[in-house]
Amino acid sequence: MMKTTRVKAFGTESPEADLKQLNIDRREVTSKDVSIDILFCGVCHSDLHFARNDWGMTQYPVVPGHEIVGRVTNVGAGVSKYKKGDLVAVGCLVDSCKTCENCKADLEQYCPSWVGTYGGYDKHLDTNTHGGYSESIVVDEAFVLRVPENLDPAGIAPVLCAGITTWSPLRYWNVGKESKVAVVGLGGLGHMAIKLAAALGAHVTLFSRSTNKIKDAKELGAHEVIISTEEAQMEKAAGRFDVIIDTVPYVHDLNPYVGTLGTNGTLVVVGYLGPLDPMLVTVPLIMGRKSVAGSLIGGIAETQELLDFCGKHNITSDIELIKIQDINKAYERMLKSDVKYRFVIDMKSLKN
Repeated sequence: MMKTTRVKAFGTESPEADLKQLNIDRREVTSKDVSIDILFCGVCHSDLHFARNDWGMTQYPVVPGHEIVGRVTNVGAGVSKYKKGDLVAVGCLVDSCKTCENCKADLEQYCPSWVGTYGGYDKHLDTNTHGGYSESIVVDEAFVLRVPENLDPAGIAPVLCAGITTWSPLRYWNVGKESKVAVVGLGGLGHMAIKLAAALGAHVTLFSRSTNKIKDAKELGAHEVIISTEEAQMEKAAGRFDVIIDTVPYVHDLNPYVGTLGTNGTLVVVGYLGPLDPMLVTVPLIMGRKSVAGSLIGGIAETQELLDFCGKHNITSDIELIKIQDINKAYERMLKSDVKYRFVIDMKSLKN
């Protein structure tokens, strides 16, 4: 029987119940494990959806949190990359098969057997994995990331999900200094997409339904804002963009944005999971060899590349720091988009 350590956490035991303090077990480090004292954990829409079983696959109890930053407290005998005291991070993945073609290509996020930081299968303890709303976590060193020491550790937490979710398509579609990039939606993902695309040298535009986002978007690095409800502005934008990153988390019409793609342009959906309504009209796709694509977080190597890029360019998320005891209020505010742009939990509040 593997030895475990009991730690404090915040989670829920049913979809209707608020999150509350729970006790969970963390395994003692194996040869390749890293034990991490969690300093900060970002709050993602996925946390809320999973806690409330919106996707119909949650097993309870569940402890959310996959935007984790902390300090190493212990390492296994076979660990070579990290030592006690290192500033590290853990994102959405804590394991994969490591042998499939996707894993060999550093695309662990597309491994058929990838293990989520919470809600996955913990092969060591034969139970569910539990996430970062907790005092500590133990993770295979292959899924631990190094955080540049010059960055604010609280502000870097959302980079582990919101950041990599937008970085991966920017990199895959080769965004650079000649690129014309548009972002749909200014939330946790959208604000990171603007920051990262601008730092890559692209000309960045925000599509927004509201004029009150113009000032914020430009402060984040956008060069212009197009009001998507203004027909004249949308017509003027026809055929302009190489890549559009669509971060809107609910069903919406993609067809107007497809019309703003240039030849060979791609609209990448990263915010919404589900059927499209209305359906895509294929004529613009055919006439300009345009694409509508999807993208899921990023692999470990790509996430480390992003963290290093953030360190070089001093990029972090814009956050509101909260206590763990306020997580249920934060969920309600998040549903109303009442945050700029990501909640991050100060985990010392759990230890008091």
